[in-house]
Amino acid sequence: MATVPSLDALNSGIRLHHLAALDIQGPDAEKFLQGQTSAQVSLADGRFAPLTCFCTPKGRVLANAQLMKIGDSHYRLLLSESLLETLTSHLKKFAAFYKAELTPLAELSLVGAGENARSIAETLDLPLPKAPGTQSANSHASVLCYPGDTPRWLFCLEDDTLIEALDDEGGRAAWQLADIRSGLAWLTEAQQDHFLPQMLNWEALGGISFKKGCYTGQEVVARAHFRGQVKKRLVRAELANSETPTTGDTVINEASKAVGEVVNSAVSETGSIELLAVMNTKVMEEAMPVYIGEARLALLDLPYPIERLDPEQLAMGLAN
Repeated sequence: MATVPSLDALNSGIRLHHLAALDIQGPDAEKFLQGQTSAQVSLADGRFAPLTCFCTPKGRVLANAQLMKIGDSHYRLLLSESLLETLTSHLKKFAAFYKAELTPLAELSLVGAGENARSIAETLDLPLPKAPGTQSANSHASVLCYPGDTPRWLFCLEDDTLIEALDDEGGRAAWQLADIRSGLAWLTEAQQDHFLPQMLNWEALGGISFKKGCYTGQEVVARAHFRGQVKKRLVRAELANSETPTTGDTVINEASKAVGEVVNSAVSETGSIELLAVMNTKVMEEAMPVYIGEARLALLDLPYPIERLDPEQLAMGLAN
């Protein structure tokens, strides 16, 4: 049975075991990342933490993440725990040519919080960032402000004893439901190498810089954008009176033809299922009825327009 979300638990502070961190440190850390990631790495300045992704040479996403700067020549990627090992192995093939060290932090304590975030930040002697995508850090902790209608922050604790937090499935379900309502899809190992970044609406979230130089997969990603070749998009939807679908479940049309696949899903407060799925754009253009099994999907609005949002524009807005 799927876990019912508990906003009370989230507000108190909960352990986010489904996420993990990868640190990149060294004199060449910025240069190394610049050649691998969709972000303009210089924008990660200790205040702005851009969304980013890592791709294959064919432009398919190996992992998506948020890029924080923790200190001089010290960066941190926040991503799905299931992708930590594979992304580390992939990047180490390139890091060997740079003065940069990769450290997977599987045991780093990651805590999500809502209303109690200010109290946690005060305990850690951290300024609490107010705008989505902004961060602050000190020698023993860092914090990132997340997007969405549910106010929430993610804390990275170098010392697990610094604060108390719940190990609560309902709180984690509330966090993941907030991600879905924000139109923010975090890939897991099950869907590595499936999607172009734009199929996850990554350029609409400011996760792709089209103003930077080359990185692995950049040519394919840029071509898809400038030639309008993206035929699949991330959509938000709801199922009533249905079992919770799993990652990769097929979305079909009335002719039982596959038109998409589920990326993330969670139970809502009312017992319905809310989800994100990558679907053929014809589904939206033609208002096509779609289903998971025999249950019909109701398409919901995303909280952002499907248009390019440059991370440089986001960073400039924060600076003003």
